[in-house]
Amino acid sequence: MKSQVVQIPSSGVTEPFPFLDLQSQFADIREEIFNAVKRVLDSQVFILGPELKALEQELEQYLCAPFAIGCASGSDAILLALTALEIAPGDEIITTPFTFVATAGSIARLGARPVFVDIEPSSYNIDASRIEEAITSKTRAIMPVHLFGMPADMMRILEIAEKHGLHVIEDAAQAIGARYHKKPAGTIGTLGCFSFFPSKNLGGAGDGGLIVTSSVELADRLRVLRVHGSRSKYNYDLLGMNSRLDALQAAILRVKLRHLDGWTRKRRMNAEQYQQFFQEYGLEHRLGLPVVPSDRDHVFNQYVVRTEHRDGLRKHLASKGIPTEIYYPSPLHLQRAFAYLQKQAGAFPVAEVASQQVLALPIFPELTRSQQLSVVESIADFFDLES
Repeated sequence: MKSQVVQIPSSGVTEPFPFLDLQSQFADIREEIFNAVKRVLDSQVFILGPELKALEQELEQYLCAPFAIGCASGSDAILLALTALEIAPGDEIITTPFTFVATAGSIARLGARPVFVDIEPSSYNIDASRIEEAITSKTRAIMPVHLFGMPADMMRILEIAEKHGLHVIEDAAQAIGARYHKKPAGTIGTLGCFSFFPSKNLGGAGDGGLIVTSSVELADRLRVLRVHGSRSKYNYDLLGMNSRLDALQAAILRVKLRHLDGWTRKRRMNAEQYQQFFQEYGLEHRLGLPVVPSDRDHVFNQYVVRTEHRDGLRKHLASKGIPTEIYYPSPLHLQRAFAYLQKQAGAFPVAEVASQQVLALPIFPELTRSQQLSVVESIADFFDLES
């Protein structure tokens, strides 16, 4: 295979590098961050206040969303969205088993039942063609996940939701800046939920989340729910929770939001560079590579390949100092926490096979060409050894 690419110089990379280099990102914006933090410390306004209001307004503009409501985490964003829709014990929410636990866990925390639907093998997103058969008289909403930063098939999902009178809650935790038919992910359904966990494309210095909606009523309920259900001090209209995005996080996120589009462009460039290298090394037939439909803009929170030799490949890359991650090693229906759903192995075969084959490679914006080349060369070495 390598005879095809003798013109590519050896990367010469021998030093290990991280899976996500937040230190390099911080170095580039260090003074901006310190100035923002100083501004908050000088004000001594830490809860809600002008920093959060400004961030919410800036995100409304960025996402073309009428209303954006900050909260304490991406998990809370989902929980608040469900609560705002008055999801109750016995209700059913259709979602995917191939996602982070917060998606289904937030449903279960309210006493509702997550109803899983298998995924598409190429996008890893919920298979919209299988949704309708999972709908019952108890179904209240569909919760697609825009996994790894690629939007799900929202047109089909919205058609099904409208036909059956269901809400659509978008789990866009990994997908800020992604687009479906030119519409920002998270703004297409009834509610959209985002995460500002540090590893996200727009990550804070801790936990943080956001809910967006076009509904005046839902936006008002969400603002009340995030502060214990209170509209005025010691008066409670709803049973809410403490889920406020604090001012320090808001100020840091305001700085990072200004850089987000540039970071996203670099992630996409890195994805294109991987594609080129894999083709030049003849690896496109040995690995399942990301496929992006023409009607969607992927933001590559993760760059995920797949192979039947995943575990061996990961071990080989680790021996070369190359970091990888597995998202996700087990679908949710096979996790002990969801055993009560009584879904056995084989219930969702596409998700189960994916969990055994997926491998995420470094894709962070500061990743260098030589680092990428070292990843691809090491993968090529592995398959040469296997053949």
